[in-house]
Amino acid sequence: MNPTPDVPALRRILFLCTGNSCRSQMAEGWARALAPDRLEAWSAGLEAHGLNPHAVQVMREAGVDISRQRSKTLDEVAHLDFDCVVTVCDHAREMCPLFPGRTPRIHASFEDPPTLARQAASPEEALGVYRRVRDEIRDFVRQLPEFVNRRSEA
Repeated sequence: MNPTPDVPALRRILFLCTGNSCRSQMAEGWARALAPDRLEAWSAGLEAHGLNPHAVQVMREAGVDISRQRSKTLDEVAHLDFDCVVTVCDHAREMCPLFPGRTPRIHASFEDPPTLARQAASPEEALGVYRRVRDEIRDFVRQLPEFVNRRSEA
């Protein structure tokens, strides 16, 4: 089935972070939940640190289950062609390798919840950090399909 002007093409997108445990996992979850008909979402890290349980918890609170996702390295998705790569942390942006062709890269830096949570005065305050970053990522991902389509058509 070919896309028509009324039906945008499905864009394969990679969310890249340092450890693929929290921010990139939340971004993948939001993309799958908010734009399943427009984005084929993947996430990976420069390393694989495992899925962060607090990220799973706060995403579940928002109605998005990421518990079946798994932490992956960039090598594990290297065989895929992406329409866009989104780095979600400064370290990943600096270390991001080149991708084939003219794959557009977008940088959207989000604070690292595990790092910030270490300074929290209570477990609830720590979860508040995860919730804030979760919501910032959601707001970014909501705008992403239109942005990626414009970039791909340019």
